[in-house]
Amino acid sequence: MYIETFVNITSKAWAVPILARLHAGVAGRQAPLLASTGASRTAFAQSMDHLIKIGLLERNPGYGHPLRPEFRLTPLGIEAAAIADKVQRVSTEDDQKLLRKSWTLPVLTSLHRPCHFNEIKRNLRTISDRALSQSLKSMEGKEWIHRSVDETARPPRSLYSSVNTGEMISRITGSEISFSQQ
Repeated sequence: MYIETFVNITSKAWAVPILARLHAGVAGRQAPLLASTGASRTAFAQSMDHLIKIGLLERNPGYGHPLRPEFRLTPLGIEAAAIADKVQRVSTEDDQKLLRKSWTLPVLTSLHRPCHFNEIKRNLRTISDRALSQSLKSMEGKEWIHRSVDETARPPRSLYSSVNTGEMISRITGSEISFSQQ
């Protein structure tokens, strides 16, 4: 999967939890998915619409009632759901709020090896300096990344590397996500 597709998927807070639940076998109807994710109805609906729009979910044409549609994963959705499920398995309930932030997973993906701020920014072309800085700071506070400063460089440069849960997530997504289009 290409990084821009991954960034698009993670732009809605509940997209990754929905994909993970579908991969785990939760029925593709609104009520079971809503109950298993714990999302609000509005946020859930926005995430579902987004997943349909980007081609990861589709209505199941052979399933009954029009007011209670069932959804199923598309081939690209199956690939994304497998990644989402792996990420959800290595994280705890306390980690979910940070995982739902739009730039957390893409930034961790770019940290599959230690990187400087500008390298991360180059990998994630659409991220702003402010968004990257806030994302790094929140993950540093959660001890998912470690920031070290090279004092010998002029000017001093920060080097970021994933650690703990961040490293496990980074290993999962780093092996599945490509930074160059083929």
